[in-house]
Amino acid sequence: MNPKIKELALQAGGSHYPDVGGETLEKFAELIIEECAELFRLVHTDEQYPRRIDKTILKHFGLYP
Repeated sequence: MNPKIKELALQAGGSHYPDVGGETLEKFAELIIEECAELFRLVHTDEQYPRRIDKTILKHFGLYP
């Protein structure tokens, strides 16, 4: 499981959801992250060297190379 997603799952009490497998939980988290990133698709920061916000979100969670 992605380390950042695993960390968040544990913070959310992931061990309290025995009927939800690790792969299911990870896919669920990835879908939420991708949906959030999509809200900022092609939006850039206002820094000197602008970065795309959607890519920044995906990189933070290890879903973008």
